[in-house]
Amino acid sequence: MPTWVLALVGGVLIGVAASLLLWLNGRIAGVSGILNGVVFNRAGDTAWRVAFLLGLIVAAGLYMAAAPGASLPRADFSRGGLIVAGLLVGFGTRMGNGCTSGHGVCGLGRLSLRSFVAVIAFMTTAIVTKFIVRHAGS
Repeated sequence: MPTWVLALVGGVLIGVAASLLLWLNGRIAGVSGILNGVVFNRAGDTAWRVAFLLGLIVAAGLYMAAAPGASLPRADFSRGGLIVAGLLVGFGTRMGNGCTSGHGVCGLGRLSLRSFVAVIAFMTTAIVTKFIVRHAGS
C-alpha cells in the first residue's frame, strides 16, 4: 500500500478519535495534557487518561506486529539521550501550553488563534532544523 494512503488513513483515524473524545467525553485529545493529568492526577479524572494512553501504545504495537514492513523503533539511540530528549519535549510542551497533537489536530479544528500561532512556530522550527541538519551541517 502506498505511503500516502497509510498517512491518509492514519490522519483520518486520529481525527475521528479526537472528535469522539471531544464529543463523548468533552475532552481535548492533547497527549501532553492527558499525560500531565495522569502524572498530576485529580480525583476521578485519571481512568480515561490512562485508557487513552494505553490505547496509543497498544494500537502502535498491534500495527507493528500486524503490518509487514512496518517501521520499527530505532535501537541505536542511547537511553540517556532518549530520557534527555523526552524531558526537553515535555518542557517545551508545558512552555507552549500544549503539544503538536493538541494544537495541530484539536486546536486548529476549533479555529483557535493560539493553536494557529503554535503550529506556525512548530512547522517553522521543523523546516529550519531540517535545513540545518541536511544542508548546513555538511
